[in-house]
Amino acid sequence: MSGSGPGARGRRPGGGPARGEEGEGRPVALRTGAGTRAGTPRTLVLRALGLGDLLTAIPALRALRRAHPAHELVLAAPAWLAPAARAAQVADVLLPAGGTAREVPAALGWPWPPPRLAVDLHGNGTPSRDALAASAPARLLAYAESSAPAWRENEHERLRWCRLLRWYGIPADPGDLLLGGPEVPSPAPGAVVVHPGADAGARRWPAERFAQVARGLRARGDEVVLTHGPGELALAHEVAARAGLPARAVPGGASGLPFELLAALVARARAVVVGDTGVAHLASALAAPSVVLFGPVSPALWGPPPHPRHQSLWRPSPGEGPRPGDPHGARPDPRLLRLHPADVLDACARLEDPAPRPPGEACPPGRDPGEASTGTTGTRGAREGGGSGDVAARDAAEGTVPAGAAPTAGREGGAP
Repeated sequence: MSGSGPGARGRRPGGGPARGEEGEGRPVALRTGAGTRAGTPRTLVLRALGLGDLLTAIPALRALRRAHPAHELVLAAPAWLAPAARAAQVADVLLPAGGTAREVPAALGWPWPPPRLAVDLHGNGTPSRDALAASAPARLLAYAESSAPAWRENEHERLRWCRLLRWYGIPADPGDLLLGGPEVPSPAPGAVVVHPGADAGARRWPAERFAQVARGLRARGDEVVLTHGPGELALAHEVAARAGLPARAVPGGASGLPFELLAALVARARAVVVGDTGVAHLASALAAPSVVLFGPVSPALWGPPPHPRHQSLWRPSPGEGPRPGDPHGARPDPRLLRLHPADVLDACARLEDPAPRPPGEACPPGRDPGEASTGTTGTRGAREGGGSGDVAARDAAEGTVPAGAAPTAGREGGAP
């Protein structure tokens, strides 16, 4: 999951500087000289959420770049996201911002003359709109504005923000989400990456089940690497111990791998096994084959794009809508617990046939580069297209949800 009316990730899933380490409240230049030129027109975008929220906003951010190429794009987001924002090339400056418990920042500390444009990609309430309005922009685009389109609670996150921009006359393609390949080598090319953590217990599959998956993958001859974010090192080592993996299978320190290494590891992975958290969105953005486990919220709202390289696993009860559980709950969601290690291993096996990747992208060991996709690429990334994904993924691509889904009131924040 990642950002919209209902919440995304509160914690970074791994890598990047510790919170506040880069920037410490000061603007962070994401390219040389950015933020220093007097008279430069600027666009301010608020997305003060997590890694997955940033990645699902890439199509909208790219659309704003194309619409205003002479503007510096200033992204108001947590300071620790600077490496990810720099890699995505969707902003020129990061303005450190982020409330506690996913609250809207009380103030943005805008240090320049008023922006020409401000855009609320944070939520659908007045707090985020008012935080942007305090910078006195010449124009403000937000769902909370009276001129805006209606907020749709049950809408996929990428579609939500592209629809807002299109309403205001800015062309935006929700499929424009892919990142370029990392420049650093992978610490374990061709490995299966297993990420057992999640920001909330409701989206955290039991450690023993992740361990069973890791054991099964290892028995098939796969190298398994366990990634983690802040506060998840003990969990990763627990899974490694239960699976009989050596300590070196858990790379990185207490906060996990730096973002550049995490991205390289994911990009060159044979597969990524992960819950509904930021690393799942990173796999989508890097065109890495993935198996994503869902519980309280449907993949129709937060899942990967429809493509054979992505498998979304979700088992709701008959008649349940797309938001049947509490994504911020402390205990594993019942729908998540209906998934078993055999389900995940079967999904991994379905990824064993080479999955098409965007042209020009390096394929991981064991894959034939000649089987890359014939789609088109752009200077800042390729468009992620159709494919034969599961029903939930097709629903997500069309901006629809299962029949009988009851909408709920939107709120500020990211992900459900």
